[in-house]
Amino acid sequence: MSATVSTHASHGFAAAQAAAALLERDLAPKPEQFFLNTAMQGTAMRVEADEEIYAEGDAASFFYRVEQGVVRVCKYLSDGRRQIDAFYTAGDVFGFEAGETYEFCAEGVTNCTLTPVRRNGLERMVAGNDAMALKLFSYAMQCVQRSRAHALLLGRGSAAQKLATFLSDLFAAKPGNTDIELAMTRQDIADYLGLTIETVSRTLSQFERDGIIALATSRRIILKNRAMLRQLLA
Repeated sequence: MSATVSTHASHGFAAAQAAAALLERDLAPKPEQFFLNTAMQGTAMRVEADEEIYAEGDAASFFYRVEQGVVRVCKYLSDGRRQIDAFYTAGDVFGFEAGETYEFCAEGVTNCTLTPVRRNGLERMVAGNDAMALKLFSYAMQCVQRSRAHALLLGRGSAAQKLATFLSDLFAAKPGNTDIELAMTRQDIADYLGLTIETVSRTLSQFERDGIIALATSRRIILKNRAMLRQLLA
C-alpha cells in the first residue's frame, strides 16, 4: 500500500514540475527581471567568507538571490557537528521557509554578493501578477528538488558513490569543462556528504590513483576519465 502511495506521489510531483516548467516558459520573467523590478528588493549586500547571513531560528523576513560567490545552508547539531544541506551559486535563490523562522542557518563559503527580497507583503504583490507568482513557485520547486536530490545522495551506499556523484554534478554544471576549482573546503564537502574529512581526502586520493581525476592542488580537480567516474554512480 505504501509503495503504491509513494509511486502515485512521485508521478504527481513530476507532473506538477512539468506543468510548472511549461507555464514558466510562457509567462515568467527572467530571474534578473524579477529581482530588478520588484519593489520588495533590498539593497545588495556583501558577505565575507564564513560570515553568517542568518541564523537558525531567526525571523524569515527575507529570501535571497546569489549574484556572486557561493553560499552554504547548514545546521549545527548539539554535539558540535555540522550538516550542510545545500550549496548555492550565482543565480540560485535560497531562504524560502514555510514557517516564520529559518530552519537552517546560511553562511558565505566565499565572499558573496546577495540580493535580499523582503517576504512581508510579497503575497499581496503576487496576487494579481501571474508571472511573478509562477516565478516564486519555480524558486520554491527548485528548493524542493535540491532537498530531494541531497536526500538521495546521502542514501547512496559508499563514500566513493557519494563523492563521485558530487563531482559529477560539479562538472555537469560546467559542460565541456574538465578543470574545476572548488569553492568549498574538504570539510565542507564532508559535512555535505555525511562523511569525515579523512574519508573525503582518502577517496579523492584513490580516485587519483585510479586515473579518474588529477589533484592539481587541494581544491583544483582535473577530470581525466569521465566514463570511470560515471561507472561509480551505479
